[in-house]
Amino acid sequence: MKTLTRLKGPVLGALLGALAALPIASMASSSAPAAFPEPGKMVKVIVPFVAGGGVDSAARLFAEQLRKQLGTTVIVENRVGGSGVVGGRAVLAAAPDGYTLLFSAATHVLAKQVLAHPPYDPQTDFVPVARVGEAPLMLVISPQLPHSKLGEVLAAGAKSTWTAAIPAVGAPSHLATLLLAQQGRMRLEYVPYKGTQPALVDVGGGHVDLLLDSMVSVLPLAKAGKVRPIAITSGKRSPLAPEVPTMQEGGLPRFAYTSWYGLWAPKDTPADRVQRLNQASNAAVAELARSGAFASLGIDTVSESTEQFKRFIAADVAQSAALLKGAGFKPE
Repeated sequence: MKTLTRLKGPVLGALLGALAALPIASMASSSAPAAFPEPGKMVKVIVPFVAGGGVDSAARLFAEQLRKQLGTTVIVENRVGGSGVVGGRAVLAAAPDGYTLLFSAATHVLAKQVLAHPPYDPQTDFVPVARVGEAPLMLVISPQLPHSKLGEVLAAGAKSTWTAAIPAVGAPSHLATLLLAQQGRMRLEYVPYKGTQPALVDVGGGHVDLLLDSMVSVLPLAKAGKVRPIAITSGKRSPLAPEVPTMQEGGLPRFAYTSWYGLWAPKDTPADRVQRLNQASNAAVAELARSGAFASLGIDTVSESTEQFKRFIAADVAQSAALLKGAGFKPE
């Protein structure tokens, strides 16, 4: 027969204390959030536009700095098509865990305004993580035209209809062109293209009169004399082309428009991971500002909280929607 030993005094107290602590420690470890990113786990940044374009170039510079801030592998994957929709859907199809992100431009937030049947709502199906930069566009015209100043272009465009290349519906180039027509009182006929390069070819060849697009896209051809630079859309001249005046200097005192770039996660991504990504993004942007890497693309860095980015998006969508409506644009 086994004898039951009774525990008394200090021994019993110590044992009971240890047993009582076990559930608490277990609960604490199970409720604590896992480290993000987990060691060895890769972050994928999806870019919904072609490799080598303005958005892609910015994304790759940003991803390299994000890698350093997160301490893990960050890759860029291009998922092209549908005015950015293909890439957006790919991000939403991924788990909302912070490991699959969207890097895009202002175009992303206008899906409901430019598409008749958008597959998602950019403002409710995505979580804004960080706005990382903004950049002016450049107005260029065919070198076969006799004009060299914005005032001359506006005067000619008020007398007769000019053709304007539109590389992508709802893109910053489209919206800036609508703003030019509105404030400059130009008579424009819009010619759609599938991308900037074919549009530039036709402007250079004299088949289309003008184009507004990112400086990184148009500046090489402008410097080569294949298209003629007229003005840029920001409130100050660009160090990449200091000889090119602003729209305001050229005769449109209220004209100010810039494209911008940002990072999004799928909805339901844990808030602590979104904040971690925002902090890492802002640190990455600070390094891009210090090194001048973004400046080499004509991009001014931006550092914002997630809440500031959310408010910025709401204001930008309202302004762009009003511009599209005023131009009589119908979603397709």
